[in-house]
Amino acid sequence: MINFTNKFETNSSHIGLFITEEFNIHSGETIPKFLTLKIKSFLKKYSKKNKKNIISFDISESQKCYLIVFKKNLKTFEINNLGGQLKSNISNEKDINKLTLFANLNSENLINEFAYGFSLKSYSFEKYKSKKNQENQTLNIISKKHDNLKNKHKYFNSIKEGVFLARNLVSEPPNVLNPKKYTEEISTLKKMGLKVEIFNEAKLKSLGMRSLLGVGQGSENESYLVTIQWNGARNNFGKPLAFVGKGVCFDTGGISLKPARFMEEMKYDMGGSAVVVGLMKTLALRKAKVNAIGVVGLVENMPDGNAQRPGDIVKSYSGKTIEVLNTDAEGRLVLADALTYTEKKYKPKFIIDLATLTGAIIMALGEEYAGLFSNDDKISDQLHEIGNEINEKVWRLPLHKNYDKLINSAYADVQNINYAGGAGSITAAQFLQRFIINKTPWAHLDIAGMAFSKKAASLNSGGATGYGVRLLNDFVRKFYEK
Repeated sequence: MINFTNKFETNSSHIGLFITEEFNIHSGETIPKFLTLKIKSFLKKYSKKNKKNIISFDISESQKCYLIVFKKNLKTFEINNLGGQLKSNISNEKDINKLTLFANLNSENLINEFAYGFSLKSYSFEKYKSKKNQENQTLNIISKKHDNLKNKHKYFNSIKEGVFLARNLVSEPPNVLNPKKYTEEISTLKKMGLKVEIFNEAKLKSLGMRSLLGVGQGSENESYLVTIQWNGARNNFGKPLAFVGKGVCFDTGGISLKPARFMEEMKYDMGGSAVVVGLMKTLALRKAKVNAIGVVGLVENMPDGNAQRPGDIVKSYSGKTIEVLNTDAEGRLVLADALTYTEKKYKPKFIIDLATLTGAIIMALGEEYAGLFSNDDKISDQLHEIGNEINEKVWRLPLHKNYDKLINSAYADVQNINYAGGAGSITAAQFLQRFIINKTPWAHLDIAGMAFSKKAASLNSGGATGYGVRLLNDFVRKFYEK
């Protein structure tokens, strides 16, 4: 929790403040004299050769002081990471439930970026633990301009709420977050001013979304398509920005069954949809001055007597037929119908889809970059720029007509995998591009390596990352909000 105040209670908590690389106390706020003397005395004995970003020492038996080395010309994500590092440091101290931080930097934005990183790192998912961690650490930020800081922090808190929603959705077990339950979770966003429309299987059949429906026909849980609309542009004018997410709530692979080892991780195969839902919440909370539409296809891919078979041919919403050669290449079948529907229905300015689509992208890029595929250089450059600014990086890979021969089917318009081998992520994106019918500017983000991590990172503690919410929010704000 982040609080902003102008009151410093000497004995109330542990203390933090910012110092320079030269071990001078940053100006900006009045530091109590007793504290200044203690810090200077400690730093005289402390070696400047030590390259730690955060230094701590005991003020008394019951108080610690954290000195945050704030270097010149830090990038935005480095400031965020520094806030996350402070959170990690105090999390290791069992007796710290409150830290008072002096906002002794000359920029309110720098303070908020630091607090933002602290907040993002604070996430945990303990909903199903019978004995929960009692840690509830508060960061009290002391400043004469506490009201200004608090008001400006509302923007950052809106993004955090979207990221945390995405992380929560990905963290839910699949026996809880089936497609029906997912639609109920999305419906709660109506109270924030979002318009939510839910299409059940009967409606999807009438629309002709046989590609999406085929994925879920082996599950006893019904499949859905959900649209989430935000109208925030002045006078409600302008084409909407469209975001489409793959929402496979659990992926066994279907008849093309996955190996048992690590199959439990397939609960996060709805990570793309979680990003879209989290982003739409953020846009609503901060009252973004854009029109935006989020579209998610929600299915469960299970093997039973009614499951889709390898060799089946289905007709998509676009009218194109698809030969299903592998039922474990199901995400692209969900997105095929969702993409065409979004393009035809909303005629958006652009479409960006997100999906945990291929294992091949993890082989190529690991957990450092999402794969980016696009028919539009402008959008690609903008996403690349924002990704580098906030450290949610993307790397563009090619699309080319020569890859089409790898997914041309002998019996249908297209087949859902490349049997020749190689270029798995590229041919998956090439498949999706065929369902952008009217040449709408489009980008596909393969986030298979980014949505979930077994190890902690700068701004998360392992597990669901919420990757993509911050990227797309900043992308919208910088380039498309007026």
